[in-house]
Amino acid sequence: MAGRAAPGPYRATALWNEVTRYFRAGMPLRQHRQLLRRHGSCFTAAEAADWLHRVLRADSNFGPEVTRQQTVQLLRKFLKNHVIEDIKGRWGSEDLEDNGVLYRFPSTSPVKPLPSSCPPKENLENFSRDKERPFKLPHLSKRTFKKNELLQSLENLEKPNSDIIKENKEDKPHRKEISQEYVQETWRNIILIHLQTILGLPSLEEVLQPTQIVPEYVIYNMTNVSKHGVVILQNKSEDLPHWVLSAMKCLAYWPRNNDMSQPTYSGFERDVFRTVADYFLSLPEPLLTFEYYELFVNILDLLQPHLERIAVEALQICCLLLPPPNRRKIQLLMRMISRISENVDMPRLHQEMGTRSLMIQTFSRCVLCCAEEVDLDELLSTRLVSFLMDHQQEIFKVPTYLQVAVQDHIEYMKVAECKYPKEDMCAILPTYSYCKQITPQEFEEQKVSTSQAAVAELLENIIKDKNLSVKDKKKKLKQFQKEYPLIYQNRFPTTENEAMLLENKPTIKQPMLSLRKPRLRSLRY
Repeated sequence: MAGRAAPGPYRATALWNEVTRYFRAGMPLRQHRQLLRRHGSCFTAAEAADWLHRVLRADSNFGPEVTRQQTVQLLRKFLKNHVIEDIKGRWGSEDLEDNGVLYRFPSTSPVKPLPSSCPPKENLENFSRDKERPFKLPHLSKRTFKKNELLQSLENLEKPNSDIIKENKEDKPHRKEISQEYVQETWRNIILIHLQTILGLPSLEEVLQPTQIVPEYVIYNMTNVSKHGVVILQNKSEDLPHWVLSAMKCLAYWPRNNDMSQPTYSGFERDVFRTVADYFLSLPEPLLTFEYYELFVNILDLLQPHLERIAVEALQICCLLLPPPNRRKIQLLMRMISRISENVDMPRLHQEMGTRSLMIQTFSRCVLCCAEEVDLDELLSTRLVSFLMDHQQEIFKVPTYLQVAVQDHIEYMKVAECKYPKEDMCAILPTYSYCKQITPQEFEEQKVSTSQAAVAELLENIIKDKNLSVKDKKKKLKQFQKEYPLIYQNRFPTTENEAMLLENKPTIKQPMLSLRKPRLRSLRY
């Protein structure tokens, strides 16, 4: 530390802003269970320490000397300055340990105001030169500091002095407003980045074009929602007809709710169901639209048990792209058929078909189908509708992290425009990329290999599970064989291999009575 000045207030604040921005944009979020409750879009303190520690060690501003304890100390500063909060919304203290306590990101931006009205131009140049480095924090000065000094400057960073802020406000040039077109383009880019990352595709060119993303739809679907998260339409002419809504409500809450003011009769519920089905089947276009057919078909590859969370996140974003009337209709439809399928008091709606199968078979074509008839349409749509039914609450939950990412980026651009009003600004959007560039063919091979390895591991777990009876193990293996015939065949190339594993060897019990023949002695002397 001797003979070397600590980083200045501008550098420390700018570095703080970059670290928090990358942390919010890149920290993986998932669902956690705690005390019999599920909490979505959150992380444990230990998970945050793992991820942030790797990022700091890989970044040239900090380096491999960064310790895990220093990372935890930085996370405590995050909690104190409301970069993160616990799942009950509490923050302001440094009470954070390297453990399994759950935290989440608040909806407000954690970016601190810069204490200097004119940052050195070299910072902006270095920032633009680092565009291609994924998860690399930009160099904030050509002068090199010790790694511990930079980390210490972050840990000790507090809110700027009020006198400095007042002076900066007086000297600050007129802020240039960000255009609406730029805001919309930011929404498109961030959605494309997140979706490409979730789907694991090297490019979205064959799946989704930027022009297919309408930011107005996304923003409306995220902000105009009821307390249950269902889209509210301002134009009531685009909504479901009142008689359809009444019929859907009658079925969803059967038999507790029937606001149709009509006496029931034998087969009444079947007639109501047919009324709802006829309306949706008469729509000129599927609810997921012809335009997004390829996008949703690509997600079908993720509908595997070990990829369930990724599929939910992908569908969560894709369903935001829908026109608000379509999103409202499919959301209400999925809520209805999910309730009907789980309702043990609902009379049979079909003589030969179960309720769940009836729901899927009836509404699959009005949810997903291609403009041109495709042989696999029915199979693809039934798989998707089945998954939507089972995960409709999570899929139609508004992903607030997208809005936070856009707000952070816009806030950064406003600050940059203020500092350099006469220059064209170009800020880095948070990106996700591979450490090594590979060809699309190599990527596909790696993706298939990884997926097959995970599924093969699942098969081995079933085989080695000692808690399963032979009957249950046979049942699970039969299901696995139906879903993944090639992997099953590789594991059991012949029926003899399968028979050896599943051979039911009866245990030999000892006889209760000794039935040994008596030994006869000769009568001769």
